[in-house]
Amino acid sequence: MALDARVAAARVIGEVIAGKSLNQALPEHLQQVSPRDRGLLQQLCYGTLRQQPKLHGVLQQLLARPLRDRDSDIQGLLLCGLYQLEGMRIPDHAAVAATVGATRALHKPWAKGMVNAVLRRFLRERVALLANLDRAAAACHPAWLLEAIHCQWPEYADSIVAANNLQPPMTLRVNGRRGERQDYLRRLQAAGLGAVAGDLSPWSIRLAHPCDVAELPGFVEGEVSVQDEAAQLAAPLLQARPGDRVLDACAAPGGKSCHLLELCPDLGELVVADVDAARLGRVEENLLRLGLCATVLEADARRPPATLAPASFDRILVDAPCSATGVIRRHPDIKLLRRPGDIPALAAQQGQILQGLWPLLKPGGLLLYVTCSLLKEENDQVVSRFTGNIDDAAAMPLTVSWGEPAGCGRQLLPAAGGPDGLFFTLLQKRA
Repeated sequence: MALDARVAAARVIGEVIAGKSLNQALPEHLQQVSPRDRGLLQQLCYGTLRQQPKLHGVLQQLLARPLRDRDSDIQGLLLCGLYQLEGMRIPDHAAVAATVGATRALHKPWAKGMVNAVLRRFLRERVALLANLDRAAAACHPAWLLEAIHCQWPEYADSIVAANNLQPPMTLRVNGRRGERQDYLRRLQAAGLGAVAGDLSPWSIRLAHPCDVAELPGFVEGEVSVQDEAAQLAAPLLQARPGDRVLDACAAPGGKSCHLLELCPDLGELVVADVDAARLGRVEENLLRLGLCATVLEADARRPPATLAPASFDRILVDAPCSATGVIRRHPDIKLLRRPGDIPALAAQQGQILQGLWPLLKPGGLLLYVTCSLLKEENDQVVSRFTGNIDDAAAMPLTVSWGEPAGCGRQLLPAAGGPDGLFFTLLQKRA
């Protein structure tokens, strides 16, 4: 028997509260609900987690005492119930009844009266409860991150925060080897899928509404891929040429690698590496669907294997592990799981990756450093520290019209209906 979507959502959110990422928690539960309820389950999980700081602030006011750690599923259910009342168009009585009913399937009948009382009190006191939230909770952000955004991007802070709290657009990358963007837009229109051309990438298309990839014309045949518009800017910035040997060092799931091969099919070799063997499977799936070839390698970019010889690559792409603060709308569990103490450790790891990969680059070669972070500690400060310590490393000017100046690079900021927040810096190895 299929699992009720609210029961599944309570368990997923409870697992995130307990420390799992949404990417770890959600897939198993998606398989347990009926196909028609999978969209609802995703909406409940993503929407609740996008608003979690606000919903948690409300819940703290409504509970007489904190719930026990072993009842994280009930906490998830309460947050999910509050989200339905605050952020969805489900009638209040239906949302309350369905949420209360989920306590039985969670095998916690003691919670039935408490869940009912909490949700009904919220309906009575909604205005006062929301007015009593602090600034960060009202903005649906953890306090440390809201402060960092306002400190580092004061002119754009309000728009960044607003974008972080919205569902992101579903953006496509047209395979330029297989067709033109304008032709594909016409095919989408014929299929009844509203879409417009993107503003920054000549291959990008933004759908009016997300859909299953099975509905996209030619997806299985490799004519189009799903990739945010900001991410589509990386491959052309690397300036790969025919015959070049290129390393994509933190490649999974492979969107940028595939785009490199679409733009320059006559590369000498593309080596696609990642430290996560499981995620390399996604890279191989994408290469196969698009009919592309690359050397796939499990490797830690901080300590490259001896099989990658010094000075053997003309171009290196580093999409470095980071706080992902520029893609929170796609990964809203970051609001719960990321801590301010994580940032120095991530910056240290990013520096180690640059140190490990730099010897592999030929003199005169280019390395593109990319993160999906908004924080200068992971972006310009990492690059400036690296170039200050490495004599033959020089930052190259990015002559582009998009983004904001960010030290030696450019920063795209997340925008409602637009691209994610990515940072780019291009380094050259002096001869």
